[in-house]
Amino acid sequence: MARPLKLPPIHALMAFEAAARLGGFGPAAEELCVTASAISHRIRLLESQLGEALFDRTPGGVRLNGAGQRYLQGVREAFERLAHLGGQAEAAPLRLSVGAPPTFARHLLIPALPGFYRLWPDIEIEIDIAAPLQSKPERHDVDIRWGSGSFDGRPAVKLFDDEIVVLAAPGYAAAHGLQAPAALAGAELLRTRLLPWKPWFAAAGLDGPEPTRGPLFADLGILLEAAASGLGVAACTRRVAESWLARGQLEPLFGISAPSPLSYFLLVDAEAGGRPEVVAFADWLGASLAGAPGVSTG
Repeated sequence: MARPLKLPPIHALMAFEAAARLGGFGPAAEELCVTASAISHRIRLLESQLGEALFDRTPGGVRLNGAGQRYLQGVREAFERLAHLGGQAEAAPLRLSVGAPPTFARHLLIPALPGFYRLWPDIEIEIDIAAPLQSKPERHDVDIRWGSGSFDGRPAVKLFDDEIVVLAAPGYAAAHGLQAPAALAGAELLRTRLLPWKPWFAAAGLDGPEPTRGPLFADLGILLEAAASGLGVAACTRRVAESWLARGQLEPLFGISAPSPLSYFLLVDAEAGGRPEVVAFADWLGASLAGAPGVSTG
């Protein structure tokens, strides 16, 4: 059986083509709606994979070198072939099924999707919600799972690292005398099986056990809604909580955080892994989340 080709990431090829065509990383970043540093990172990734530089870096900017000019011709020819194939397949659009936990889908994936469709308008995405506590959830072309990285045998790629913070509705801490972490011993601690309190307790110098009483929620978004409604104090990851923080519905307490032992992972079905729409989505999602600190998931 033929070995699969090691293709450069599509987002790196697009960054290279745009920078070469427009004459710099800044204009390429503007066209692709990312930062200039993201363009630089993607091109360095491409150069690392190719084993040679494609641009000459000077104090005045960047300039395509000989290797870059030769590579640019091949990239443009490949893009033209793909565009031609896309025209031929107009009656059969590319379809992609994605499974994701509800908070991740609502607060991270959906707000970012316009950026994906600007790059890939001909790919139709079907999003299914997968509860994170299911023992055997349905499999899709691409799945986003919450956990430690061990799932169903498919390779799992962590989408980002995160940190646990303690959150409450504005004014809740003052109203309940929560001036220091030790005061949480008498507070209503909201719980979820998706994330333990213990890592944050350790970071705060507390030796208390994992809470066993209090409201229990099976979804991170519902946990945060409960905290925003004034039901108690929640421990959650910062990026999951970002939209609640940005809207002023929650505020972090005590200025203490702890590395989260759990995160979101990307899993790709082996049979779908070579399809261009799957590669495009996986590359885009990883780059989008890596380049957007402070954007959350859940």
